[in-house]
Amino acid sequence: MEMSGPGVSRHSRTVKRRWWGRLRQQWKLLGLFEIDQQHEFYSLTCMMKEGLCAAVQNTIDNRLPLSEDDYTLEVTQIHKDFRMETYAGPVFASLRRSLGMTEKEYQQSLSSEGSYLQFISNSKSKADFFLTNDKRFFLKTQSKREVRFLLSNLRIYMEHLEKYPHSLVHVVFCVQKYFIVMQSVFYPDDRITARYDIKGCEVSRWTDPAPEGSQIIVVLKDLNFEGQFIQLDQQRPWLLRQVKIDTAFLQTLNVLDYSLLLAHQPLHQDELSQSLSFATLIMRAKKSVNATSSPTPTSQNRRLLPNFKNPLHVIDGPEQRYFIGIIDIFTVYGFKKRLEHLWKSLRHPRQTFSTVSPPAYCHRLCQWVQDHTK
Repeated sequence: MEMSGPGVSRHSRTVKRRWWGRLRQQWKLLGLFEIDQQHEFYSLTCMMKEGLCAAVQNTIDNRLPLSEDDYTLEVTQIHKDFRMETYAGPVFASLRRSLGMTEKEYQQSLSSEGSYLQFISNSKSKADFFLTNDKRFFLKTQSKREVRFLLSNLRIYMEHLEKYPHSLVHVVFCVQKYFIVMQSVFYPDDRITARYDIKGCEVSRWTDPAPEGSQIIVVLKDLNFEGQFIQLDQQRPWLLRQVKIDTAFLQTLNVLDYSLLLAHQPLHQDELSQSLSFATLIMRAKKSVNATSSPTPTSQNRRLLPNFKNPLHVIDGPEQRYFIGIIDIFTVYGFKKRLEHLWKSLRHPRQTFSTVSPPAYCHRLCQWVQDHTK
């Protein structure tokens, strides 16, 4: 017999939450999970889909030259069960277009019929992480303070991306209340063999790898990368210079605790001996995923140095293809972080930890890249 009613519904949700909590513990908070109708975030992600679809349609229907007012524009759209607030929509739409992405393509990915995916990581952040069904776009909840920080610095953020079209600073495609949309650094992920989150320090920077043969996605950390190198050869000077430029920019924003995301996959056998001509770069883009398992990405999905403006970097070394980006640029070095720095200095003497001043953080991450590239 099947019962219904408010009391039964609340009990059912409670049971599901407890079951989901046990499952999280069992898998150590790692991996990707489809957000189906039994998932605790199903209703939320359905609203996100509907709201984002309408927000993008608004920029499609009202495409005008950017004005000064667009940087502070807030648009509220009322839906049946919720409302969606979009900040500086025309500015982010202009950014997407400048990177070769059509609004229809963006809208289709965000609002496709397939369920969103929840990414459960080993991050200490309290944010919730979601991916679109095609794994192309990453949605992350943000605090009101973080959203306001980005919006207050939106103009200089856009100027930096315009001046340095190959900046590693991750491009934000959309700001809602209160979450942001970004393109996944690890897209397309079919053949990626390892992923890392690098902060350039030691304390709490080790993650147990996934068991052999496991399908769990684990993002490793600094200490997991020890003894390895990013093998770039002729691309190395460019990377060192761009990391220096980007971290100097973040230092001017007085932020810290950002991460250098890094992933790699092996080159195909027939790519190993070829020169980095324009034609070769296009061919390599087409081979970056298995044709049998995913649609072939066009060049606009990737940033193939040195020829394209795009929100992702895919850099080929002699044997590996690397995916690189700088994320989480919203932590300001304020009073609380200064106290945290003092406490960690006492607790972890002679060890490096993430909470240091922005100049020290900038220098340390640049040094890490210098020491771990060839």
